[in-house]
Amino acid sequence: MAETKQLKLSFCGGTGGVTGANFLLEDPTVPNGFKALVDCGMFQGTRIEEKLNWEKFPYDPKEIKAVFITHAHIDHIGRLPLLLKAGFNGTIYSTPPTKEIAEIALLDAIGVMEKENKHRAKEKKANPEDLESLYDTEDVSRALRQWKTVGYHEPIMIGDFTVVLRDSGHILGSAMVEFTYGSKKILFTGDLGNSPTPLLKDTEKVTDADYLIMESVYGDRNHEDRQERRNRLEDAIEETIRKDGVVIIPAFSIERTQELLFDIENMMENSRIPLVPVFLDSPMASKVTAVYKKHSDYLNHETNAIIRGGDGIFKFPQFHETLSTEESKAIDLSNPKKIIIAGSGMSNGGRIIHHELKYLPDPNSTVLLAGYQAVGSMGRLIQDGAKYVKILGEEVPVRARVLSVSGYSAHKDSDALFEFVRETADSLKKVFVVMGEPKSSLFLVQRLRDYLGLDAEAPELNQSVEIEL
Repeated sequence: MAETKQLKLSFCGGTGGVTGANFLLEDPTVPNGFKALVDCGMFQGTRIEEKLNWEKFPYDPKEIKAVFITHAHIDHIGRLPLLLKAGFNGTIYSTPPTKEIAEIALLDAIGVMEKENKHRAKEKKANPEDLESLYDTEDVSRALRQWKTVGYHEPIMIGDFTVVLRDSGHILGSAMVEFTYGSKKILFTGDLGNSPTPLLKDTEKVTDADYLIMESVYGDRNHEDRQERRNRLEDAIEETIRKDGVVIIPAFSIERTQELLFDIENMMENSRIPLVPVFLDSPMASKVTAVYKKHSDYLNHETNAIIRGGDGIFKFPQFHETLSTEESKAIDLSNPKKIIIAGSGMSNGGRIIHHELKYLPDPNSTVLLAGYQAVGSMGRLIQDGAKYVKILGEEVPVRARVLSVSGYSAHKDSDALFEFVRETADSLKKVFVVMGEPKSSLFLVQRLRDYLGLDAEAPELNQSVEIEL
């Protein structure tokens, strides 16, 4: 039996908000001993939050032995290239799909930063080339060279710890990270999936964690059920097309887009909605969709049965991918009745803003918000009922119908998060609730205390705690 070990856990991001996931686990009793990170994400939302990306890490990156990546969303991987620039020379671990999607996401983020620099340059009347970006393509290449892929449940030995990745069911290849010392376990959930989903396997059950560091994006509210979300999507499309309007969906390129396409394809095949053109106007989403097709072994049994039956997925006559700028612009000249899915999911950049510029003033069109909208994002302003929004310097009236369908969220809702913790409540010594807006995190903390009698807290940014194994 292993002797008792005192560890230090630091919350270097992902607290007080949804983004910037970055957690440090270390053994301070051993000189130059075990130090590992879980995730290294970008802060997103308001300008104040985004300024945090430029600050130095609250630890020495040269001392970090390994980084474990839960999944490829930019708020979990976006500062990895910066970590290498600051001296990190260890190994990055994730599942194979996560590495492939991460490469797509990190390179796409460079393009977003370049566009932001052009906008900042106009404001400051400066040369865009004189404005520094967080990182460049060579920094991404360096990160990929230090990246090693492992499958679920494949043990990784780091110091005195055995580390395994468990399926979180959030997006393709997403994982919980479990550190085991002797018989004691620390589990970082990453983001937990809204299981069951049309494409992915369910979140693995956990029954023996001693410490839990868990997300809380929807810690204080529940989604509508899956049948209701399909009904709402179906009704929105039918009603909008009947009025000769356009359905525009600001979609997250990873998972949300693929689920929407899957449902739309099924609805059309079963004559539930009109056979109108469906445009995927997101090069990034198209690349990610190709990764989904490649790694079908990470999809659930039902989806694999469809693939084995020869029907395939993401392949139907009405579906069009617009990769070039010219193809994107040509969407306006196509059938006036159509569905447009484009990034970004929070309307804070990407091609969706050009479609919103055109269709937000149209009362016959519909904006379908199919995921979390961060405070400060344009998507959140639209969701909260703004009458006007500013797009590319222009005041745009919001006359289109705005519909939120939370059931397409890739996150567990409040009840599902509670149930996930309840499964392992008997073994838990402490729960740290992170990656949520304060009201969501604190609501979940109180619920875990009141109904499960657990020691739970929502830590603050850069707070450190000692844990005993």
